[in-house]
Amino acid sequence: MKSSLLFLVTLLAFTASVTAASRQGAKGFATRSETIAPHAMACTSQPLATQVALDILKQGGSAADAAIAANATLGLMEPTGNGIGGDLFAIVWDAQSQRLHGLNGSGRSPYSLTLDHFKREKLTKVPSYGPLPVTVPGCVDGWFTLHAKFGRLPMKTLLAPAIAYAREGFPVSEVIAAGWPGPRSPQAKYPNFKETYFPDGHAMRKGEVFKNPGLANSLEKIANGGRDTFYRGDMARTIAAYMQRNGGFLTEKDFADHTSEWVEPVSTNYRGYDVWELPPNGQGIAALQMLNILEGYDLKKMGFGSVKYMHLFIEAKKLAFEDRARFYADPAFAKAPVQQLISKEYADARRKLIRLNKAAPAYEPGNPTLSGDTIYVTVADSQGNMVSLIQSNYRGMGSGMTPDGLGFCLQDRGEGFNVVDEKHPNAYAPHKRPFHTIIPAFVTRDGKPWMSFGVMGGDMQPQGHVQVLVNQIDFGMNLQEAGDAPRIYHTGSSEPSGTRMTDGGTSNLEEGFSAKTLAGLRKLGHKLGKTSTGAFGGYQAIRWDATNKVYYGATEARKDGLAAGY
Repeated sequence: MKSSLLFLVTLLAFTASVTAASRQGAKGFATRSETIAPHAMACTSQPLATQVALDILKQGGSAADAAIAANATLGLMEPTGNGIGGDLFAIVWDAQSQRLHGLNGSGRSPYSLTLDHFKREKLTKVPSYGPLPVTVPGCVDGWFTLHAKFGRLPMKTLLAPAIAYAREGFPVSEVIAAGWPGPRSPQAKYPNFKETYFPDGHAMRKGEVFKNPGLANSLEKIANGGRDTFYRGDMARTIAAYMQRNGGFLTEKDFADHTSEWVEPVSTNYRGYDVWELPPNGQGIAALQMLNILEGYDLKKMGFGSVKYMHLFIEAKKLAFEDRARFYADPAFAKAPVQQLISKEYADARRKLIRLNKAAPAYEPGNPTLSGDTIYVTVADSQGNMVSLIQSNYRGMGSGMTPDGLGFCLQDRGEGFNVVDEKHPNAYAPHKRPFHTIIPAFVTRDGKPWMSFGVMGGDMQPQGHVQVLVNQIDFGMNLQEAGDAPRIYHTGSSEPSGTRMTDGGTSNLEEGFSAKTLAGLRKLGHKLGKTSTGAFGGYQAIRWDATNKVYYGATEARKDGLAAGY
């Protein structure tokens, strides 16, 4: 009996020790080393796209050029998350001016669709699919706006790799194959969707070669004719005609009037690091609000994976998301009190609402005026320029609306509007940008670039931003470990679309946290749940080592990605 017990204990100990590959000097959950290179770095969720970015850099292209080329390639290779039917945001570190530039490349709602339409149809939310959630795609204009300011190589050169892969085909990667919707998906009932994405009558499988000649033709037209081909030419007319024919509202005027906008990034200082996000209509400042709240606690002493830290993280998220639901919207229609929301004084007041021994079932939004599915790409070039870029269709492949012969699906970002409360800052209105989830991020230290990073995945994004930063700054993890570490994903918070949290939501915990931690959180009143692996996001990051003059790159094992440099 004793010998059997000893064998069992030994076996369990051995099993625990090999749950992850043993790596010299790394945390147990680390999947690989950081990538280190002296001249340039590219990190994307698809190895072929990373190689495209490196090829552009080696041809003398800028970080912006490489990011555009990689994004175009990802639109083909990962249509489950992005494409030219979606929107784009970016933060750029310009080495010449030694400052950050923010780009809001999100599109607006149709002029001809009004809130009255939703009322007549008795809709309490914008549908996820079909014509109603479709807004003007901002991606292409975002490319050209970014290129005009920071590009070096011709757009024809940047789009050539994506065009070639679209014509010749590429093998579908494992994670993307797993997320490819089937012929019975909600999008499949709309014209041209099946013909575009199910060439053999089924969802693409891992290793199968996917071709998209329609997208190749579209990208070729854009490369030759410029952004007006998409917004004022044949493509705009094709999209508008398709939408009108299928119950939609987008017109040629909606496309002709579209513009991207350069915006000033906003920041907070977290323990000596300046963390930068874009202001609303995105959700980036939620990460800054969370960091401000957490800065009031000694997280390092608590330790990674501790009950105390995880409780505080969840409660900080709940607090920030109440403000997110109340204030974040298109600033052209309702200016959020951004500086007050991200102030230290406001965080001090909100922090006092957290009970250290109990999870809150609900919080009210603050009063700051009184107190004061997606891809992510990051590229750094040999001149010191860095780009943090994120682009998305919103729900996987988007709305299902697939214009004739163009090879892409239109986004369903309009689902983010509030159609219940017409006085809400995010209430639906014509020619208005909806609340957005996609957010790029950047960190500087002493006025110099430190890290360009992002975490894909809906409302996981600000939660992911905070976790990878805390992992590095408080818990001493390296760039790769910070992304590989198991994550918390809290769901059920109040939303800008109008839903309210009343039951505290659900804390979904990735595998890797101890049973003791889970029991401790339950004791505090947290409802724990499980969600799909893909829900925890997808991280890429580049860090600049000013001492050794080298770039560090990282991408996580949750995606198929590659960090590579030269």
